Amino acid sequence: MQTLRRPKVRDQIAEQIKQYILKHDLTPGDRLPTETALAETFGISRLSIREATKALEFLGIVESKTGVGLTVGRINMERVTSHLGFHTGLLDVDPQQLIDSRVIVETGALPHIVHNMANDRSIEQQLREIAGRFQTARDLKSWIDLDIQFHRCLLESSGLQPLMAFGDLLHVFFQRFRESIKKSEWQIGTQSHLRLIDLLAAGQVVEAVAELRGHIESHKRR
Repeated sequence: MQTLRRPKVRDQIAEQIKQYILKHDLTPGDRLPTETALAETFGISRLSIREATKALEFLGIVESKTGVGLTVGRINMERVTSHLGFHTGLLDVDPQQLIDSRVIVETGALPHIVHNMANDRSIEQQLREIAGRFQTARDLKSWIDLDIQFHRCLLESSGLQPLMAFGDLLHVFFQRFRESIKKSEWQIGTQSHLRLIDLLAAGQVVEAVAELRGHIESHKRR
């Protein structure tokens, strides 16, 4: 019989604090009770509260400032993504699932991007500016950094903040598939980005979805 692992007190308290935030409809900047008050509420020591809040502070869920105390923070998705990118459990995820997840998230954003682009031409200009810099990439790291920037800008252009969070978490994809991109294929990838921008600017959603799907799924062939 497998022994069930008991959750750490720190993790249990962190979960209770998150539930407290949800229950009281707190938003970023709202103050939380003091460590002493939380300790009394949960019936534990202030040390346990401090351990839990430190874990939540790392992710940006709460903030601690001298003279202010604990407040609700904003999740630092860049830090979360960086942390998960080196988590062996996530790196062991089926690569097909990573590819399919990216296809769903990014192609699903395209109708919103087309709509926003029609009302704000600066979106097209920003995407073209990033795509133009692909030609100057001299090494794989530079090319992939630009690729990450392009796809993040793409999702940001949708105006859907929750979708951006999912997209950031999936950027571990770029860590997983670095070696599948050969220098001879950079030009192909660059041209695909430019075609995608052209299709979005022309309002051709169906064709843009097909282009982006092919771009992402090209990793399956490798």
